[in-house]
Amino acid sequence: MANYHITPKGGKWQAKQPGASRASGVFDTQRQAEQQAKAWSRQNGGGEVVTHSRDGRIRSKDTMPPAKDPMPPRDTEH
Repeated sequence: MANYHITPKGGKWQAKQPGASRASGVFDTQRQAEQQAKAWSRQNGGGEVVTHSRDGRIRSKDTMPPAKDPMPPRDTEH
């Protein structure tokens, strides 16, 4: 599995795996970093992509296939 965190870095955005000493990539926008991290995650067996806001708080979490979502949406239809 390939998990990534999208965090701000010096006015840009980085995609970094947990425990890594260096970012996998640095991008001009948060959207670019998020899209690339999702692609990398899918190519490497899926995983979680966690996007942080500028203040460091988690903004969103996305599970990339084929990994299983630990908290899938509940079906509201009967």
